[in-house]
Amino acid sequence: MPVKNNASTVMRILPVLYISVLLAITAGCNSKGKTETIHRDTNADSVPTMLTRDVSTLISDSGITRYRITASLWLVFDQARVPVWKFPKGLLLEKFNSDYQTEATVVCDSATYFKNSQIWRLDGNVNILNTAGEKFLTQQLFWNQKMNKIYSDSFIHIERADRTIEGLGFESNDRMTRYAIHNPTGIFPASDFQNRNRTDSTKTIPSDSVSASEPQL
Repeated sequence: MPVKNNASTVMRILPVLYISVLLAITAGCNSKGKTETIHRDTNADSVPTMLTRDVSTLISDSGITRYRITASLWLVFDQARVPVWKFPKGLLLEKFNSDYQTEATVVCDSATYFKNSQIWRLDGNVNILNTAGEKFLTQQLFWNQKMNKIYSDSFIHIERADRTIEGLGFESNDRMTRYAIHNPTGIFPASDFQNRNRTDSTKTIPSDSVSASEPQL
């Protein structure tokens, strides 16, 4: 039976939520980065049309700085048969509170955005910390913008204030205020994890748990 969370005070995060729009207007934001446009006659599936290094972009909402996106490398394959944006060296999104302190984050080893289907795929040590302090750890996570849904077929580890939940398969609304684990494998009191020395919390996620499935394009 799925484990569900319907708490009204859970996170209100912009995980990868509006990144497609945000990155598209990077030039209009407070950003840093070196962009290279490729003009050669090359294979559009293997050579990007645009390459940007050391991306750091501040995003404002109603004139107030709310978010920061950081990536070492951003590759745009707009002319490929399946247009994609790739962040092969990782992606970091931070959400700021009114005092400009980070209150929510999304981190992953690499990310891919499938432009036509509006699906994001986050891979490798995916770590989401929401504004309620809940932590979500997995090796692969998808976000379907059209369906307003976040999901994964991989092992997932969720740390809440009262308990820790683990299982296989995960689904949530795109604000992660309502979520469910399809096949729970364990529910533990928070005290079971408080005394552990976990310098790298993602070690709780088996490396062989990554789903081999691809998004429906």
